[in-house]
Amino acid sequence: MKKSTTAIILLVVLALSLSLMAGCTQTQTSTTGSAGGTTTTKATGGTTTTAGNEPAANLTYWVALNSNVAATAASYNDVPMFVELMKRTNVNVEFQHPPVGQENEQFNLMINSMELPDIIESNWIAYPGGPEKAVNDEVILSLNDILDDKAVYLKTYYQNNPNIDKLVKTDSGIYYSFPFIRGDAFLMVYGGAQMRQDWLDELDLEVPTTIDEWDSVLKATKEAKNLDYALTFTVGNIKEPTYGSLFLSTYGVLYNFYVDPASNEIKYGPMQDGYKEALSLLARWYDEGLLDPDFASQDGTTYDAKITGGKVTAFFALTGSGLGRYTTTVRPENPEFTLVGVPWPTVNKGDTPIAGQKDHAYSGAASAAITSQCEDVDAAVRFLDYHYSDEGHMLLNFGIEGESYTMVDGYPTYTDLIKKNPDGLSMAHAAGRYVRSVYGGPFVQDKRYMEQYLQYPEQVNAINTWSQHQGKLIVPPLTPTPEESQKMAAIMSEINTFVDEMFLKFIMGQEPLDKFADFVAQIERMKISEALEIQNTALERFNNR
Repeated sequence: MKKSTTAIILLVVLALSLSLMAGCTQTQTSTTGSAGGTTTTKATGGTTTTAGNEPAANLTYWVALNSNVAATAASYNDVPMFVELMKRTNVNVEFQHPPVGQENEQFNLMINSMELPDIIESNWIAYPGGPEKAVNDEVILSLNDILDDKAVYLKTYYQNNPNIDKLVKTDSGIYYSFPFIRGDAFLMVYGGAQMRQDWLDELDLEVPTTIDEWDSVLKATKEAKNLDYALTFTVGNIKEPTYGSLFLSTYGVLYNFYVDPASNEIKYGPMQDGYKEALSLLARWYDEGLLDPDFASQDGTTYDAKITGGKVTAFFALTGSGLGRYTTTVRPENPEFTLVGVPWPTVNKGDTPIAGQKDHAYSGAASAAITSQCEDVDAAVRFLDYHYSDEGHMLLNFGIEGESYTMVDGYPTYTDLIKKNPDGLSMAHAAGRYVRSVYGGPFVQDKRYMEQYLQYPEQVNAINTWSQHQGKLIVPPLTPTPEESQKMAAIMSEINTFVDEMFLKFIMGQEPLDKFADFVAQIERMKISEALEIQNTALERFNNR
């Protein structure tokens, strides 16, 4: 079937990057539904009936190789958890991993060639035209009939979790993947601003909660510690909406589209007065030498070195790969090294932050779809649906009982194979051999994995701190029509480039903020009103699901 190659190349990159992002994230109790609220639900689709007399089958499965697995294995086929999973379902799976660094390119080539494996794991929300177009393009199968007839565990899970059911289908009711679900609100919060608590204690400073307090702390620590600058972040930390748009959300906007709490309509952040206020703050900090002058161009290695080398007071990072990893790296040499999760800043003391980092229970990432070229759909369903059974839930989250975990007073407790690996593997790398909970996939992630994965009390405290916000502004996962997606891509490609460029120019003083009105006028001339109409139409359809 003929496709738009240009559209695929533009948008599939986002699909893969979001799928890989699942590795950064973090049940039997509760799951969050849509953009608002948490409901107590069952975590799986029910008690397992094993493969039994089901015929043996062979499948191919395309998925990016997660770094936690790659540290010890060349393929998921070499991982004990996957070997056990194949044994239980009587399905032999040949995993196909694109070369590291070439995931996007290989995905594009695969889709355009229509030489497809049986299963592809990706983010189908980001497919050009949305997941329903992927079905209409005959790339993947609709799961509606499959859910009714074969995928009994996943169907039961949806019935028990109607708020999740709303998220995982298109506006017209098409189910398209076996999804990655964060099974508890605790798992949806995994990053935020962090500071050197040991420095605050040394200088008798309180953890800041307002912008004025941030200002005082940055200035005091810069002077006392003789720092070149006190704050660093990356542009990506600010741009990613589910990261909470640090300092922008303080003023009631996000870097991109956001839901205005007053009107319940989607608006475009860079056009708002709050965006200008945030730019003014960051521009002042840049001018005063408080903000890292290289924030826009640093890579991960440089960023890490600034934090572990004591070059900054404050930064944005995740719970595990940031706070936990930095503590493990530095504390053996500096026992006083302590990080603290900082509340999302407000303007007025005592206010509850309007927004902060919080991902959706379902964001589309790391979800498996059965392709149109799968010749044994029954086997593919049997393999994937098992992930949502009680036994599959335990295997994917905790591994093999008696080997990677044991039950202690009814609680699945990781063994020292995971927590204190005899071969010296980090917990993330050891867990990567036995569970998917450390990097995501088509299953329901269990809170109890994270309760043990967090090695330091500072990590638990940070998540609890970062969770204290109203949870507003973030747009739910929408599925525009193919026509809407094509139009949005054409409009927003140009606008995004312009906004990204001007964001840096305003902060670095290359463009004065008294030109902000001209900046907004230019966005208007670039047809942002048409993009907003598309977004709000899609939001209305989402709300009516």
